[in-house]
Amino acid sequence: MVETLVMENSEFKRLTDIRHDIHAHPELGYEEHRTSQIVQKELAEIGLTYKGGIAGGTGVLAWLPATQNAETAQTVALRADMDALPISENTGLPYASTHPGKMHACGHDGHTTILLGTANRLFKTAQRPNNVLFLFQPAEEGGAGGDRMVKEGALNGQILGKPVDRIFGLHGFNRLNVGEAITRPGPMMASADGFTVTVTGKGGHAAQPHLGIDPILISSHIVTALQSIASRNVNPTDAVVVTIGKIQAGSATNIIPDTAEMLGTLRTLNAETRTFAMKQIPHLVKTVAEAFGGSAEVEFTYGYPVTANDPDLVQLLRTTLCPVLGERMKQEDMPQIMGAEDFSFYGRAVPACFYFLGLKKPEQETYPNLHAPEFDFNDEAIPYGIAAMSALALGPAQ
Repeated sequence: MVETLVMENSEFKRLTDIRHDIHAHPELGYEEHRTSQIVQKELAEIGLTYKGGIAGGTGVLAWLPATQNAETAQTVALRADMDALPISENTGLPYASTHPGKMHACGHDGHTTILLGTANRLFKTAQRPNNVLFLFQPAEEGGAGGDRMVKEGALNGQILGKPVDRIFGLHGFNRLNVGEAITRPGPMMASADGFTVTVTGKGGHAAQPHLGIDPILISSHIVTALQSIASRNVNPTDAVVVTIGKIQAGSATNIIPDTAEMLGTLRTLNAETRTFAMKQIPHLVKTVAEAFGGSAEVEFTYGYPVTANDPDLVQLLRTTLCPVLGERMKQEDMPQIMGAEDFSFYGRAVPACFYFLGLKKPEQETYPNLHAPEFDFNDEAIPYGIAAMSALALGPAQ
């Protein structure tokens, strides 16, 4: 085992106790008051300067200056998310969620614990060439907490510390063996936007459809037409997903309703495709509706942009983590995925790199999926995460 991965049993138990406590008391986005207090208590005990009450009241920043020339040293930011998901846990663990309908199904309890362990290790490190800013962020799961952190000044020194030169974030990953790490340059995770389609027809009796305009029939054709964006409008090598996840209409078997409503999601891996799809969706929706004698409107809910990694930081990460993780630091590029991450907002403000950290034990054939009721962050990944984040914080100035 590489020296930086060594962790005393007492420290490992302390950190796993923290994670299990957070796991047992999950809080949704912008409700992470208890979790935020745990973070602030730990930071105070470590001896760090910190500031709470950020980004809706639960975000926390902590500052650790370089041991020499802090005024001229570069600033490395490390980010963890804290929120849980509205899912009922089905793990049967002794530290399972005590809040019905809420659980840490995405591993944010592990991310938070890793960052606390990293803060403690770096505080005890004698030589630190870089300033380090620790970001404990609320509301990653759809609440765009990262966007609020950036807008409120978390990266520019307005709240605490000095302006950030680069930022790193990690995410536990169920399809990698424990301690393995992987990333890629450029777009890594998709943008995610929502949209609502309201189709208007003309209600009537189901036995006399010729006297009405059926919005359900129109909606069915719209669903089919939207798939032409991926299959006929966008280069086949450029990923785009248009999914209708909900259709709601009608009240009885013998009634044609006046309206139907559809909820959908748009996922892309580059800004140009995102812009094109946002124009093409309303065009298709309205054209199809008019062809059947009805009408339709589309309203977008703008979500997360593409999570894109700075190529130079990807190389820096691989170079820095190879001595720490050895062969566990994968040199091949992580396949792009259509899930979204609000770490993307940090990457629009400063050079950023996001990477995945493995959770699966080698002897396991499968590991529960993220966002599944059976998911739990593997405690064995905590030392690897701390070693990786610590090395990135201490890494060479660019």
